Amino acid sequence: MSAVVKRFIDPDKDAIGQAVTQATWDDAPHLTDVMKNTLWGAIPPHQRDARKKGIPSLGSGQIYPVSEEVFVIDPIKIPAHWPRIYGMDVGWNRTAVPWGAWDREADILYIYSEHYMGEAQPPIHASAIKSRGAWIPGMIDPAARGRNQADGNQLLKMYREEGLNLIPADNAVEAGIYEVWTRLSTGRMKVFSSCLNWLKEFRLYHRDEKGKVVKVDDHLMDGTRYLVAGLRNAMVAPVQMAPLAPLQSGDDGAYW
Repeated sequence: MSAVVKRFIDPDKDAIGQAVTQATWDDAPHLTDVMKNTLWGAIPPHQRDARKKGIPSLGSGQIYPVSEEVFVIDPIKIPAHWPRIYGMDVGWNRTAVPWGAWDREADILYIYSEHYMGEAQPPIHASAIKSRGAWIPGMIDPAARGRNQADGNQLLKMYREEGLNLIPADNAVEAGIYEVWTRLSTGRMKVFSSCLNWLKEFRLYHRDEKGKVVKVDDHLMDGTRYLVAGLRNAMVAPVQMAPLAPLQSGDDGAYW
């Protein structure tokens, strides 16, 4: 993807005079049905959705070469007995959190919500995270995007003091990428279509010419790795017990 394309699909917040219009094959009247079928057969499966719908994405180097048609679904109601968990990638420019719900019987993970905000203090992020359920455990980058491990530990302490139930994540990058890819490609991970920032990062998540992961706009992708690696820590919502009625006594002195 060229720098020109990136400039338009992800403009600076102060940019003016820029606009993007997304066009699909249906907006190209010169393409006949025969031509569309021929083109469709020549396009790699994981690129078909982007090419047909005009979605900016990577032609090569994509880390998860899986068609979105395989895993993107409309939002569904999540059963109360499914354990939940989130992954947290912390940074001043962007703090990102994807939430997952796990259907343990089918072993399918559903990414159902996201928090995506920059230039805000920990209390602001913590409040937004707790609004989805303060009981939900989270897997956080042990370095927490700090300059060193000490900075990461300090951020972890700050967020815990804000009431977040956080566990240091396993940050083995390649192992985590493989685990996420395996789930996506085998149908054991679904993503709600409402997670727009997640999908945007997914489309641009790639490696450079040397095979290294490009560490730009990958915050939700990192959070997803933490979440998947720590799935065993997912929890079910605590049962709300009804308060017991006060004891009452009868004329015979018995209580009920």
